[in-house]
Amino acid sequence: MWRCPKCGRTFQNPDQEHDCAPISTIDEYIAAQPEAVRPVLRQVRETIRAAAPDAAEKIAYRMPTFWQGENLIHFAAFRSHIGIYPGGEATGVFAGRLTGYKTSKGAIQFPLNRAPDFALIADITRWRVEQVQKKKENR
Repeated sequence: MWRCPKCGRTFQNPDQEHDCAPISTIDEYIAAQPEAVRPVLRQVRETIRAAAPDAAEKIAYRMPTFWQGENLIHFAAFRSHIGIYPGGEATGVFAGRLTGYKTSKGAIQFPLNRAPDFALIADITRWRVEQVQKKKENR
């Protein structure tokens, strides 16, 4: 186990990449990231905002999150990729468009060495909004 000397959090991997300072807004999250990745994060945020205009922004699980009755989608920066977290079903629904990206249940990795597919991010976000609306109608 490794303990960060700045924030005191413990991790299994030595020198685990993490945010020490508490982050309470998406603006703070983006500002805390390396300068080179900030424009990509801003564009991811704008893409999601345009696809889910009624969603509220918040930080959840230490990631930028869009909320509309439930968490719609999260995103986060990592050393070599931007992660998008739209929930477990999305990777199956969009499997045909996700070839070439690393995925796991509920997670999609867009490598930083090429521009993310912003149209895909928008489509996934709109799909999530539809899913939330359907759940609300069925209650």
